[in-house]
Amino acid sequence: MSTSTPIADWRKNYERGELLESNAHADPLKQFEIWLQDAVNAQCPEPNAMTLATVGSDVRPSTRIVLIKGFDQRGITWFTSYGSRKGSELAGNPFAALQFHWVELERTVRIEGRVEKISGEESDAYFQSRPLASRISAIASPQSQPVESRQWLDARAAQLAADLGDCPQRPSDWGGYRLVPDRWQFWQGRRNRLHDRLAYELDQGGVWAISRLAP
Repeated sequence: MSTSTPIADWRKNYERGELLESNAHADPLKQFEIWLQDAVNAQCPEPNAMTLATVGSDVRPSTRIVLIKGFDQRGITWFTSYGSRKGSELAGNPFAALQFHWVELERTVRIEGRVEKISGEESDAYFQSRPLASRISAIASPQSQPVESRQWLDARAAQLAADLGDCPQRPSDWGGYRLVPDRWQFWQGRRNRLHDRLAYELDQGGVWAISRLAP
């Protein structure tokens, strides 16, 4: 593949694996755990990186990359500023979508559901586990808002570091979110674009129903 080749002619054949109903876990969270561990074992760069999609009151979707910080039967957790664009959009529309893309394994996981804030205690515990410089940055940054310059941001962080010392407290406008999944989709690249796609959706009885989607 070369930049001199027209983009429309860039090609890759996917042939690293398959995803069949017979080898997929009945619980999508368990299937996700297996694939996440595979990504870690394969040394994929930043296997914990995920795209977060939200929709604001203007009905315009927006995406950004965030890092998963935990998952269990309650859902998928990450941390950010509540005053950021994503925070503002989630306040108005608490539904979102996540996507993991592990290029080296030719795999994608998509997750949809309702988003809720986690408890203040959980957010406090995670905030205090972060490196000191990261805690200062979270306090210093008016995330998603225009700022005067890079110099202004650096000076603000330096001043806060001097003022707050080694034990800054979590700001009230920063904390964790949890997406509670009601839909999952696992995608495995296959030859000739006949990819494997397994969808999981909660039925009325709270059981995950699995279906195969055409690529």
